[in-house]
Formats: sequence, structure tokens, C-alpha cells
Amino acid sequence: VQLQAFGGGLVQTGGYLRLSCVVSGTSITLSDMGWYRQVPGKQREWVAGFRTRGTTDYADSVKGRFDISRDGAKNMVFLQMNGLKPEDAGVYYCNLFGGTYKLTWGQGTLVTVSS
Repeated sequence: VQLQAFGGGLVQTGGYLRLSCVVSGTSITLSDMGWYRQVPGKQREWVAGFRTRGTTDYADSVKGRFDISRDGAKNMVFLQMNGLKPEDAGVYYCNLFGGTYKLTWGQGTLVTVSS
């Protein structure tokens, strides 16, 4: 199984980005999928989750600004990030959502937000 996130970049405060994650080796329609963020010196933290039944969950810090979605046909997960703040910066990864088991972390994508 491979997870490859992309779409990060440098944006100004208030800007937006859309992250994508290509999942290979397993079907995302069979698993709850999520987005995670890591900044230097801190543990990786959960940001958003998409359950197989179609419901979504968000960390309080991003509620109302981020939107997670998926495309089962393309086996991809997306994270639309609006109203970006400097504290949203970090390396973003996708992986399973919920529970303690996680797939091997793949390539993340760096988001930088300038103030």
C-alpha cells in the first residue's frame, strides 16, 4: 500500500489550497480515510476524517474552513483548505482514520502559510 500526498505550497494568510492523496494497494471505499499534519518538534496530529458511510469529522481548529472528500473511482482523497492561517502550516499526510492502526506513512506535502 502506498500513500502519496501532493498539492501543498506557499500561500498567504486567508488563502486556500487543495491537497490530494493518491492511494494505491487498497480501496479507499473500504476504509475510513483521514488527513494529518505534522510540524517540526511536534507529534503528527489528526486534521480531518472521511468515513466509509460518507460522514466527515474535523479537528476543532479547522472546522468550517477545511473540507475532506474522496473519489472512489480514482482512489484519491482530497482536502480543501480555505481561510488558511499560519498555524495550519505543516507537512500534511493522508492515512487511515480512526483506531490505532495506520498504514505506512507515505510522502507528505508541505503547506506554508505566510502572515
